[in-house]
Amino acid sequence: METQQIGSFITGSPVPTAEEKQWAMLAHVLTLAPYIIALPFIGFVGPIVVRATKGQSSAWVDAHAKESLNFQLTLLIGYVVAMATACFGVGIVLAIGLAVFGVVMTIIAGLKAYNGEVYRYPATLRLVK
Repeated sequence: METQQIGSFITGSPVPTAEEKQWAMLAHVLTLAPYIIALPFIGFVGPIVVRATKGQSSAWVDAHAKESLNFQLTLLIGYVVAMATACFGVGIVLAIGLAVFGVVMTIIAGLKAYNGEVYRYPATLRLVK
């Protein structure tokens, strides 16, 4: 497996600080908050806030926030397709599957970020560079 370097961190060290790991984890985990209020399609707000606040000062946090944002935008596209096909019954199953997939992948990504690992979501469109 190839190792990836994500630029310099706050300290200039090749390893992220504990604060950077926490913010990177938050970029992923904050996307779960909308599931509590039954609005999983607005999960992209958390990564945008993290990127706007801490992403400017840390390449590590910015990379995780972008990855999380790309995943949430991909899920949003999936939810739109699910809503469009809901009248055929397929959309309901698709929406439930997307919700479960989104929660599981987000938890995995949050844990990887907190452990200081680079994580790339599977089956994600890279819309934000």
